[in-house]
Amino acid sequence: MKLNLKNTFLNNLPADKILENSRRQVTDAVYSFVTPKKTQQPEIIHVSQEMASELGITMEDTKTALFKNVFTGNEVYANTKPFAMCYGGHQFGNWAGQLGDGRAINLFEIEHQNKNWKVQLKGAGETPYSRTADGLAVLRSSIREYLCSEAMHHLGIATTRALSLSLSGDQVLRDVMYDGNPAYEKGAIISRISPSFLRFGNFEIFASRNDITNLKILTDYTIKHHFTHLGKPSKETYVQFFSEVANRTLDMIIDWQRVGFVHGVMNTDNMSILGLTIDYGPYGWLEGFDFGWTPNTTDRRNKRYRYGNQPNIGLWNLYQLANALYPLIEDAGPLEAILNQYKVDFEKKSLLMMKSKLGLFVSDEDDTNLIQELEDTLQLVETDMTIFFRNLSNFSNYKKGFKLIENAFYDLENISDDVHNRWNTWFKKYGERLAIERVSIDERKAKMDATNPKYVLRNYMAQLAIDDANNGDYTLIDELFQLLRNPFGEQPENEKWFAKRPEWARDKVGCSMLSCSS
Repeated sequence: MKLNLKNTFLNNLPADKILENSRRQVTDAVYSFVTPKKTQQPEIIHVSQEMASELGITMEDTKTALFKNVFTGNEVYANTKPFAMCYGGHQFGNWAGQLGDGRAINLFEIEHQNKNWKVQLKGAGETPYSRTADGLAVLRSSIREYLCSEAMHHLGIATTRALSLSLSGDQVLRDVMYDGNPAYEKGAIISRISPSFLRFGNFEIFASRNDITNLKILTDYTIKHHFTHLGKPSKETYVQFFSEVANRTLDMIIDWQRVGFVHGVMNTDNMSILGLTIDYGPYGWLEGFDFGWTPNTTDRRNKRYRYGNQPNIGLWNLYQLANALYPLIEDAGPLEAILNQYKVDFEKKSLLMMKSKLGLFVSDEDDTNLIQELEDTLQLVETDMTIFFRNLSNFSNYKKGFKLIENAFYDLENISDDVHNRWNTWFKKYGERLAIERVSIDERKAKMDATNPKYVLRNYMAQLAIDDANNGDYTLIDELFQLLRNPFGEQPENEKWFAKRPEWARDKVGCSMLSCSS
């Protein structure tokens, strides 16, 4: 295995002068050098061949001892210096101070086919930023991140990627529901891949310490290597940089809303500066369409990170980034204008997204009302979001509309006449609206099916794979991995996965509720 290594991050950004791997406040540095922990009996249980190819790693390479040892942290690849990043963050709306890569260790950079990738291990041991934790990860959370990050990529959503999923061979103590009942679980390591793992919090930590020198060094590096088209750093360039981060962030969140993905913990340390979905913790997919749903048990009371609030949280987080960048710009006006534009753009982009889900491609002033009525009707009774929108592409006659979506209802037998009538009323309006479209039924279906996925990683699906894996069977991991590489395809052989959440999963830990424990 021969990798084309680069060191742009290490060579251009300040390192922690203290080499001791001890929990502490790290100042005047973007990162600290740290060595991954050796494990008892590492075992690679799945590899994304697609991602391996992106890195210039062959299928044969992935079967070698070197690959296993490097991507489980048991061997440091020649001429590389692993490190963990320093950053801060706002957690659930409150400034938390220094956070950093507490269980992530960056191995190296690879450049392949004119793309630059940062390679990171999650769960490979403690770092100076681990605080009171052990820096390790468990199998259940690692399976969820491995499957979901690759699934999101194939849904067309900006995301970090994953290369491999491994068992460490060690046992890790975790309190799954934070209820005072810790238990040992299988330890695991996932290798994560991204053009950059920089977060809003990397910039916030320097601003919070009034370290403007390093704030400028980091911002200039980010623009030079990730926003090259903006040109030479200047106050005007910093404003343009913030504008592009805002646009990328909004586009990512609009895509989340399109497919019913709820991140679950949108703290500023979990917000990518490149607008990528990052840090797959207690995420979830909408089963019943519900703007108020959150998968995160920690957020259950306030529901700060609920599905319907994600665009607002994106804006709130951008305000924190604007505050961090302000010392470089020294003018609040341009930043406020960008933040205000976010609100305008959200309304426009959200409307276009919903219209695309409904197969509406020409302009009509009543579309907002039609969409609002749909969203209200969807929430009258528990209605599966994915199945509803996927089946809607087969619409041809409003009289058959209700029949078309029957299998999206969780309790069809007890739907009242009032709800039934409201659906019929909406379908009549929808049919009339489609009459002004200029595409054929087949063209509309093709466009809708390319917007509304048939298959997403529902929590119960991931939990089934986790349960099997805990028993040493990794077959379902691969089955779901392959399924989710083609989420918009019909895949008749996999029709069993185009189904509502089963009743046994309604209140099961890992299916309906998740914690940040991993």
